[in-house]
Amino acid sequence: MRKNNLFEKIRKIVSQIPGGKVLTYGDVARLVSTKDARKVGWALHGNQDPNIPCHRVVQAGGTLAENYSMGTWTEQKSRLQSEGVRFITDRQIDMTVHHLTDVSCID
Repeated sequence: MRKNNLFEKIRKIVSQIPGGKVLTYGDVARLVSTKDARKVGWALHGNQDPNIPCHRVVQAGGTLAENYSMGTWTEQKSRLQSEGVRFITDRQIDMTVHHLTDVSCID
């Protein structure tokens, strides 16, 4: 699969993450059948489409990355909080509540 097709597939999946929920880079990687979660990061970092909710993708364990496509971790946190996402530390989401474990809504 060409890189652009993979990146499009990643962005399509991320577009379907409901508000108030998150997936990890590894979750998205598994959904697109790759073992390399860094490819998810590359696809999202290059995204500038505000309709793709890149802020809903986090590191393993629910930690916010230093940077994301639309700004710093503080911007990502602000966007997540506006959707009702709770944090257990300054940069870590409560994954027991906000991790999208049932991915049947994603195609």
